[in-house]
Amino acid sequence: MSTEPVEQAIIPVAGGPRPPHRRRLNPPDDRLKAEKLMALALAQARATPAGDVPVGCVITGRDGAVLARASNRREADNDPTAHAEILAIRQAVGVLGDSWRLVDATLTVTLEPCPMCAGAIAAARVGTVIFGAWEDKTGALGSVTDPLREAGATHTPEILGGINADQCADLLKEFFAALRR
Repeated sequence: MSTEPVEQAIIPVAGGPRPPHRRRLNPPDDRLKAEKLMALALAQARATPAGDVPVGCVITGRDGAVLARASNRREADNDPTAHAEILAIRQAVGVLGDSWRLVDATLTVTLEPCPMCAGAIAAARVGTVIFGAWEDKTGALGSVTDPLREAGATHTPEILGGINADQCADLLKEFFAALRR
């Protein structure tokens, strides 16, 4: 369990009223839940096909049941959009079958989503996003850009960032170190 203060991990949603169907995150209960979900996402990241950047994503429903699991498959599928978040969103919508809206779902991913994935999160109306490592080159939940909290955003999920960030970052560092050898 991370020793990082909870206050540093919570990203308050700025600008405008919160959607009535969402609740505020409740530390430390949500922190413990987030760490358990991140363990699932890390396991998924470790199952990433060889050659792909190890990013794992898990989507759970309101009851906590896993709706989808995915890892990056850009190289394996020769598809630039095959990020873990995109693949998991597609799976979760398929499981639900009756709607593309994931307002009661929690998306947990080991790396801060990029702008494309942030757009998919908004489009799918994902209720809560939990992420691990910060991405200082393409991060779109606060590191570089933040379209989900800009004025006029079509959807603003609850966001909890930096969960097990060191473990998530270490997995990425190991991958890139091996590429350089």
